[in-house]
Amino acid sequence: VVTAMSRYQAALLGLGLLFLLLLYVGLPGPPEQTSRLCRDPNVTVLAGLTRGSSPIFYREVLPLHQPRRAEVLLLHGKAFNSHTWEQLGTLQLLSREGYRAVALDLPGFGNSAPAKEASTEAGRAELLQQVLQELQMKNVVLVSPSLSGRYALPFLIQGHQQLHGFVPIAPTSTQNYTQKQFGAVKTPTLIVFGELDRVLAQESLRQLRHLPNHSVVKLHNAGHACYLHKPRDFHLALLAFLDRLP
Repeated sequence: VVTAMSRYQAALLGLGLLFLLLLYVGLPGPPEQTSRLCRDPNVTVLAGLTRGSSPIFYREVLPLHQPRRAEVLLLHGKAFNSHTWEQLGTLQLLSREGYRAVALDLPGFGNSAPAKEASTEAGRAELLQQVLQELQMKNVVLVSPSLSGRYALPFLIQGHQQLHGFVPIAPTSTQNYTQKQFGAVKTPTLIVFGELDRVLAQESLRQLRHLPNHSVVKLHNAGHACYLHKPRDFHLALLAFLDRLP
């Protein structure tokens, strides 16, 4: 009886070990360590630009084939940051279409530290100027939703000759500039707004219409952050605008 019991226990032990072995072999291994610099297998995403004591972070995608002439700098609104453009697929789309694209974390947003330059209009324009210089961006198309108008508009008014194109999306601060100032800007402009944004979009549109070289796209059934509500329509409009640029 004892011998029979020992054989039975040994058999159970053997089965248990076999089960554990099969379980171990069948389990997936630990996830591979993915670099923070590569979020998508089709693009290269970089982060980290140091400007003196004020770090400015950004995400960049490089074109997957022969680069186009224009390079796109994407800013963001108050509730967002550079990661928004990655989540939306805008960075990846621009890369596939041959554009270099950079999405910036404005000072005090995302991973960027607050910067004293952001407290003045001239400082905000200078900050964008320095970012473009450090990233060696040329023929820049500036995409500016909502709050980022505080940065984009002074840069546009003061240094629009450097911009290859401008895409305002219901930006703030348009009331700070005159019809004459807007009228002097020759930069090709695509004004984008959501049909359901009846406050800031309408206010900014009244001012931005004074830009002499502009076209307007209204995204139907979309609110203030219209690019989030209608990403496909927004992307099509953006790509069409970029394709028209010389």
